[in-house]
Amino acid sequence: MPELPEVETVRMGLAKWVTGRTIATAEVLHPRAIRRHLPGDAHFAAVLTGRTVLDVSRRGKYLWLPLDSGDAIIGHLGMSGQLLMQPADAEDEKHLRIRFTFTDGGPQLRFVDQRTFGGLSVSEGGAELPDEISHIARDPMDPLFDDAAFNARMRGRHTEVKRALLDQTLISGVGNIYADEALWRAKLHGTRPTDQLTRPAVARLLGHVRDVLGEAIVAGGTSFDELYVNVNGESGYFDRSLNAYGRENEPCHRCGAIIRREQFMNRSSFSCPRCQPKPRKTA
Repeated sequence: MPELPEVETVRMGLAKWVTGRTIATAEVLHPRAIRRHLPGDAHFAAVLTGRTVLDVSRRGKYLWLPLDSGDAIIGHLGMSGQLLMQPADAEDEKHLRIRFTFTDGGPQLRFVDQRTFGGLSVSEGGAELPDEISHIARDPMDPLFDDAAFNARMRGRHTEVKRALLDQTLISGVGNIYADEALWRAKLHGTRPTDQLTRPAVARLLGHVRDVLGEAIVAGGTSFDELYVNVNGESGYFDRSLNAYGRENEPCHRCGAIIRREQFMNRSSFSCPRCQPKPRKTA
């Protein structure tokens, strides 16, 4: 699933291409793509026709497009969603789900989603911050992110450090890939209890999270297959810089030990057994 760097890459591309443009039509080609918009496709099209996009914003892994009506389009890419800018005469994609045309006749905005786990909806009055995503915490790249509050909340929880990093109500935008990468840099195993971390240790980990996310944004995100691309259909290349994630049985770039893979919440975690020793179990 796309994480903060991938979604931020898409946000920056969309902001360049759709800000200030007025929607001429909003055509829904698959009902699952707007399943969270309960009034249905006719209402979706009606409330968006003639509306001007003011900006493109992001909260964690969610995008929203504030409109001049005071409403907003909310988007989540799911596992395979793509928001693409395409010439009006471009052939339809195989998994095209929603098409937006604009009054200027320029490039269309298309939502393409092979697995249909993602989707778009309209948030009434949600231009500033949609209620539907207001429970999601700020992400560490947000200038208003509160480092001290995060530090206290993490250390006050009785959970494992990786679980905390994936908790979108505590810190948003971090998923499996970038959690593993930040933990590798911090030399912490993902099962380390958060209430055993010192304040400086949490601060260092947060610094590594920011570094990883920032470097991945510069690289356009991480692409393991053709499903994640930016608005121009291009893949990111941060996968070339990964130190832990997906590197099972390969040598650690820091110490040479063989990277291990462990089961974690119906997915996998990757770490170095030497640099990131498992915490000792207490009686």
